[in-house]
Formats: sequence, C-alpha cells, structure tokens
Amino acid sequence: MTDSYIALDLETTGLEPKKEKITEIAALKVEHGQITGRFVTLVNPKRPLTERVVELTGITDDMLKDAPVIEDIIGEVLEFIGNLPLLGHNIRFDYSFLKQAAVNQKMEFECEAVDTLKVCRKLMPEQEKKNLGNACTYYKIEQPLAHRAEADALSAHFLYQKLVALYGEEQPELFVTTPLNCRMKRQQPATKRQKEYLQDLLKCHRIDITVQLDDISRSDASRLIDKIILQYGRVKPQNK
Repeated sequence: MTDSYIALDLETTGLEPKKEKITEIAALKVEHGQITGRFVTLVNPKRPLTERVVELTGITDDMLKDAPVIEDIIGEVLEFIGNLPLLGHNIRFDYSFLKQAAVNQKMEFECEAVDTLKVCRKLMPEQEKKNLGNACTYYKIEQPLAHRAEADALSAHFLYQKLVALYGEEQPELFVTTPLNCRMKRQQPATKRQKEYLQDLLKCHRIDITVQLDDISRSDASRLIDKIILQYGRVKPQNK
C-alpha cells in the first residue's frame, strides 16, 4: 500500500484527450497520509465552453480568459508530480489528458497509480453506483463542491484513506500501485494549406465556428474539413 501520492483531478471540455482540452487541474501532494502541497489552476482551453460543461462545472469562459494555457504550465505540473504515484477516481482519464499535453511538448510522463474506482468496484455492493459522488455517500464521506477539480481530488483522497482504514489490512493488494500504460501520439499543428482551405470553406458557406484556427491540430483540421464538406459541400467556384 502507498500512503504518499498525488491526488489528481481535471476538468475538461469533453471526454477524448485527442480532441478535447483541459480547463482545470488540481494536484494534491499527499505524504504519509497528509496533504503537504497543492497545485491548482484553471487552464485556458483556447475555445468557448459548451453550455453542458458550464452547467456541470460552474466554470465559464470569463473565468478562463486570463488563465494560462496548458503548453505554458505542463512542465510545472510534471515537476510537481515528480516520482510520486497518482491517485484518482478513474485516474486513467485524467492521466491521459496530462499525457497528451506532455507528449505534445515532447516531454516524458510515465506514472503508476491507484484507481479508487477500481477499488470501489471490488468492494461496494453490485447494485450501488460506483461514481465518486455515490462512493463518498456510501462510505459517509463529506464532499466539498462537486465537479470542480480540487473538490474531486480531495474527495478521492478522503475516499482512499477511508477504504485503506476499512480494508487495508485484509486486502492490501487492492491498494498497490500499477503502471498507467497509455500511449499518445504528438499532435501536429494544422498545415498552412489546411488553415487556408478551412477559411475558404467557412467564408463560402458563411459558417461560424468556436475553434481558433491558429491552435487547431492537423487531425482536428482534417476532421473539421470533412465534416463541413459532408454537410455543406466543397468550396463553390466563383463566377468570373
């Protein structure tokens, strides 16, 4: 069992690290069971948030406009984590977003982790939902504001401590760290030709989009071009 780790939680614009962006990071350094440090920040995703994300998290575009972009702080995040294992509820999700950000900046990031979701699936009754909120309710853990990164990181930390206290001696194997095997490819920026063609498509079909073309990746640009052509058609030739 480990009693020193980084309790990690992220808020994001969506579920897929190859397409979506980080909006908030909370990393709590826990040493011998006690929180000894915090790295908490909003992150500018360089795109407007959907109504669903605003409703779920309470984070707004106005809150993010002056926040740092992930490219400027990913090094600090990795330095804060250091060699400690990660801890979180469905921790692979959060790790995958940080991993993608690290790979994009040509940085190495490999971690071991304990996933409280996996532990709950082993210990809680089958009929009980295993999400973080319900798991904390089941084990009578008071929760701070949900769906914000620091609150959920704290909840995962308290949940882990409670589970260790209840089951650590009988089932210590549930609390052993395991490698997070997650491969990510570096996202290449969109080419000049892609950006120009996208601009022509948007102008031709009079489309407004929320994505900033200066920051779009090559794969995202390709997907967006295909989507526009499928829905509206190609650039119409101008009459001479």
